[in-house]
Amino acid sequence: MKKIPMRMCIVTREKLPKKDLIRIVKYENQISVDETGKQNGKGCYLKKDLAVIELAKKRKILNGVFATEVDENIYEELKSKLN
Repeated sequence: MKKIPMRMCIVTREKLPKKDLIRIVKYENQISVDETGKQNGKGCYLKKDLAVIELAKKRKILNGVFATEVDENIYEELKSKLN
């Protein structure tokens, strides 16, 4: 049986399989959504759920994690990944 990688959502604090999460990464002072899950830089995970993304935006959780202002475009890109 193959081991399933588990990661924690920074909003809900749930441990979930990596495939059920979206990775956001900060590399060279640029924040982006990591499609591959292997991009260099400081990363964090959000659950693939619209309510979780909205809560992260409302509470500015990503601003705290990356210690910088996160652009609105990142949240829009996250929402587009849900479909």
